[in-house]
Amino acid sequence: MTPYLTSLRAIVLREALRFVHQRERFIAALVRPLVWLLVFAAGFRAALGISIIPPYQTYITYETYIVPGLCGMILLFNGMQSSLSLVYDREMGSMKLLLTSPLPRWWLLLCKLLGSTAISILQAYAFLAIAAGFGVVAPPWGYLAVLPALTLAGVMLGALGLLLSSFIKQLENFAGVMNFVIFPMFFLSSALYPLWKMAESSELLYTICAVNPFTHAVELIRFALYGEVNLPALGWTLLAAAIFSACAIWGYDPARGQIGRRR
Repeated sequence: MTPYLTSLRAIVLREALRFVHQRERFIAALVRPLVWLLVFAAGFRAALGISIIPPYQTYITYETYIVPGLCGMILLFNGMQSSLSLVYDREMGSMKLLLTSPLPRWWLLLCKLLGSTAISILQAYAFLAIAAGFGVVAPPWGYLAVLPALTLAGVMLGALGLLLSSFIKQLENFAGVMNFVIFPMFFLSSALYPLWKMAESSELLYTICAVNPFTHAVELIRFALYGEVNLPALGWTLLAAAIFSACAIWGYDPARGQIGRRR
């Protein structure tokens, strides 16, 4: 197991060092959700009153409702940006050095995924701390209970980014596809409004939101923040993480995937 642990340590450390040297990335990761929390929520508060829905036991403010969704936003954007670095590494040639390691390719990709997920979790906790400073506070035990939910959601969204990076050849193309994936996933979910409100306007949009993997990741985080487990969300998030991971490993397999066909 020593070579496996050594590679895990090296790849995670490389991700951490890259993140430390890109302070703008950390600031940008916090600015996006804070704009929604402090600016957009003020305008939507009157239009979107939130009734008593699980896991909440009473009426809540709109700011309280969107905090789990904004944590999901951080995980989503960071998962895509981490995969963007894979496309950059491929163009620069350093990707070949990683993938020619004698270790299994699936393990190397898993190490990359775990490294990016760890960074996403740190960013999510930083946002939760700032939100608490503005009065949006979860139960104390919820901040610990949400850790597994953030980890699973981060792995699922990071695996989606890995899958996209295996099919996209150029850096410029990935940036465009990334926006095409991020914004529909975010807005067609329960991150900003409950699904029952979407059902009141359109059954079709409600169905799309209900099958969106990001919706289940957000609901998993939402319930975990209040010390509860949403079993359907847990099951669907696990399933999506497994499918995205398997497809990403297939895509990076030189014998069958897209990487192999480009060489």
